[in-house]
Amino acid sequence: MSANPENPAAPVDTASLPAAEPAIDLAALRAEIDRIDAAMHALLIERSQIIDRLVAVKRAQGTEGGSAFRPAREASMMRQIVDRHRGILPVDTVEGIWRVIISTFTYVQAPYGVHADLASGEAAMRDTSRFHFGFTVPFIGHMGAAGVVAAVARSRGDLGLVPAFAAPGAGAWWTALEGAHAPKIIARLPFVERADHPAGLPVFCIAHPVTDGAVTEVEVWSLHVSGWNAQAARALAPLAEVIAVPDRGLDGAALLASVPVGGQGAHDASLDTVLAALRASGASVRAATLVGSHASRYTHSPHG
Repeated sequence: MSANPENPAAPVDTASLPAAEPAIDLAALRAEIDRIDAAMHALLIERSQIIDRLVAVKRAQGTEGGSAFRPAREASMMRQIVDRHRGILPVDTVEGIWRVIISTFTYVQAPYGVHADLASGEAAMRDTSRFHFGFTVPFIGHMGAAGVVAAVARSRGDLGLVPAFAAPGAGAWWTALEGAHAPKIIARLPFVERADHPAGLPVFCIAHPVTDGAVTEVEVWSLHVSGWNAQAARALAPLAEVIAVPDRGLDGAALLASVPVGGQGAHDASLDTVLAALRASGASVRAATLVGSHASRYTHSPHG
């Protein structure tokens, strides 16, 4: 008991008083941060040592070189990272850090460059490339998607970024992906989708065909259509995301149709469903060629 200042003779019950907050030891907290930083750096070094062993194994097996990309594994990793994230650090930062780690270690395994179509805006495309691939991977700009496709085709293992929307004057650049050995669409970025994404420009990522680790939740088809009209466009709207440009006459169109087929989309379809919808609307399909596939976009809500 202690004295009551209003009545010095009356005792005070100190047990009922709020406990004093412990003094914050800033030095101790900073030491914890330093410990965590050192641990993260050590883990990156350990990861690099494993990559060294991986490259050595590939060299011994004669599989060194070529594409080191594994789109399915990358999509799985990014879903796990976003799902387990918590705390005050923005998910943008976490995604960006892991993107740079994945892309840079891929570059260490098999050096590559990123070719990008700058015709729709250099700043947005450069932001997209740097967010997803970092600064170590070389960035090469082109004025037009056709130049990007051609550069990827000539390369040993480069990537290309082209707009995933109908850019003015772009033409049907995707027809250059139709050959059996031509580059193909392997990803659609950004993968983690949200309204305030810092690198939110929608782009397709193209590369030489991925024979191991491709993801096929969304198939991308190049379609040549006669009788393309507003009714046909409305018929495809619930089935696929479509880019359409004029092709072979006033009523013809070249389409790039992204069809969700892997059980992830709200309206899973198939090529047969798309073709049937076109025919029912009065259009006819002259040719249909698979030109790639990618993971379903992963929608993230910061409050969800």
